[in-house]
Amino acid sequence: MTRVIPLRPADPPEMQARAMDNLQFIRETMEAAGTFTAVSGWGTVAIGATAIAAAALAAVTHSTTRWLFIWLCEAALSVAISVYTMALKAHSAKLPLWSEPARKILFSFAPPMAGGALLTLVLFEHDLVALLPGVWMLLYGIGVVAAGTFSVRIVPVMGLAFMLVGSAALFGPQTWGTAFMAAGFGGLHLFFGTLIARRHGG
Repeated sequence: MTRVIPLRPADPPEMQARAMDNLQFIRETMEAAGTFTAVSGWGTVAIGATAIAAAALAAVTHSTTRWLFIWLCEAALSVAISVYTMALKAHSAKLPLWSEPARKILFSFAPPMAGGALLTLVLFEHDLVALLPGVWMLLYGIGVVAAGTFSVRIVPVMGLAFMLVGSAALFGPQTWGTAFMAAGFGGLHLFFGTLIARRHGG
């Protein structure tokens, strides 16, 4: 007599839905624990190049207000370059730009930058613009170190370098402010941007 093998019943819809929920949870957990790899090395190099140009313009001006205006324009340009080049890199690598690590980077980087903006107003009002190069680079370095914990390892190292240059600017001669800005926002961005581009895909 032929043995009859019963067909295996299909998984009930409840089990399939539970499995999909588990996969979604695993995907979100891995994304939250991951690192943000869309930092653009070549974009960082471009920021360094524009900072060198800004330093050249700032070095020949004798107006404190004009000096400050040049660097504020450079800051706005740097933000635009950074966002644009990160979006390009994320798109080419088929990675989401607005991921959980990216949100953590933004929320870690924003507070020091907000503090820097407030101190800029205060120091300008009290005629202490000479302190701005050190304050800017120190706070920028702090922001990069904090945000860099969610990115590739070289990013927080760059932040530490900015903190060192910023500290040197605070205690160095006030007449060297533009030179420190060129060395920090120009030189360090060029150096670390090249390393990021070569080691982490552009």
